[in-house]
Amino acid sequence: MMKILILGAVGQIARMLTNELLHKTDHSIVLFARNGRKRLNIVDDRRVLIVDGDFKDKDKLVHAMEDVDLVYINDMGNENSTKTIIDAMKDAGVKRVIAASVLGIYDEVPGAFGEWNKRMIGETPRMRSQVESARMLENSDLNYTLLRLTWLYNQAGNTKYMITQKDEPFKGAQVTRQAVTQCVMDIIGEQSDKYHRVSLGISEPDTDWAKPSFY
Repeated sequence: MMKILILGAVGQIARMLTNELLHKTDHSIVLFARNGRKRLNIVDDRRVLIVDGDFKDKDKLVHAMEDVDLVYINDMGNENSTKTIIDAMKDAGVKRVIAASVLGIYDEVPGAFGEWNKRMIGETPRMRSQVESARMLENSDLNYTLLRLTWLYNQAGNTKYMITQKDEPFKGAQVTRQAVTQCVMDIIGEQSDKYHRVSLGISEPDTDWAKPSFY
């Protein structure tokens, strides 16, 4: 049994992950979010602790990481927040982290979809923050799994996902949040070091298109 900290716990994938952990594991969960107590409704308070806090508050993060085995970061769109999280993990003595990023941080998306993706997000400040956040995580001594997510949508029951490695061209124009949640659950459940210190592209099989179906 583990103790898992979910940072950015009000996000859609974070909420799905919380639900899956509660229903399919015996792990205890710490949910960290701004105004989390107001925004989150938790039925099993024996296994769940809610911490109100900001990613930039290192002391609050360190407190939330007490006795934690694994941290899940739901968003790395602010490099200052990412640095604070990494520093807090060092201070708290926590090594294992799964972090959600986006496709394109290595310019690894080829073809028409790669060009479309660059037009949509390639030069945005948020994308630059994602690039810098990933660089900081990979240069740390943390035991990280970085997830480069393609374009997200919701479809109940669709948990199909495929993985591309860092040195491979990214494939797949879309993936469900349900599938990303399943991927995180699979990584949490993996007892080997298969997913340690790796950057994985996450997409839906058979969606190697010029853009997502919902655009």
